[in-house]
Amino acid sequence: MLTLSAHTGGMTPCIPFLAALGLAVAGCSEKPAPQSATPTFYRSLAAQGATIDPAAARDMISIYRANNGLPVLTVDPALQRAAQQRAQEMVKAGAASPDTPQKLKARLASEGISAGVAVENVSAGYHTLAEAFSGWRQSSSHNANMLNRSATRMGIATAYAPDSKYKVYWALVLAN
Repeated sequence: MLTLSAHTGGMTPCIPFLAALGLAVAGCSEKPAPQSATPTFYRSLAAQGATIDPAAARDMISIYRANNGLPVLTVDPALQRAAQQRAQEMVKAGAASPDTPQKLKARLASEGISAGVAVENVSAGYHTLAEAFSGWRQSSSHNANMLNRSATRMGIATAYAPDSKYKVYWALVLAN
C-alpha cells in the first residue's frame, strides 16, 4: 500500500515499511523532513564520528525475522558494548574474520554476558546499514545467523578506519 501526502514541494510517498521502522519521511509526520533528510539505514557510516542507529537496525532485522515466522529482537546494552569492542578489534587487525562459536561464547562470558546461544556477523566494506543487511541476507551463513530461532537479543556496531580499504567494519552479535 502506498499513500501519498501533500506538502510543500509536491507529493511524497509514505511507505508503511519505513513507518514500521520508526523513520520519519517527508509527508509522513506532522513536520515534513528537509529534502536532504536521509533515512537512517541509508546514512553513510564511512565518516569520523558516524554511528549506527541500533533501534533502526533492530527494527530492520526484526521485520525480516517476523516475515520468516521468528520473534523480534531487543537491543541489549551489554551486547552493544561487545559488538563495539569487536568492531574496534577488527579495525586494529585490518580484517573481518568471525570467531568460532566457542570463542564467541567465551569472549561474551569474559564480558559478563550470559548466553546459551550466541552468533555473530562480522564484515567490512559496507558503508550503510542497508548495504550490510542486504549483504548478510545474501550470504547463507550470515543469513542463518540473522534467522537464528533462539536469538532474542542483539548488539550491533561499526568502527570507522579512514586509512583502511574497507573504511567501515561491522559487528552484529545475536544471543538468547
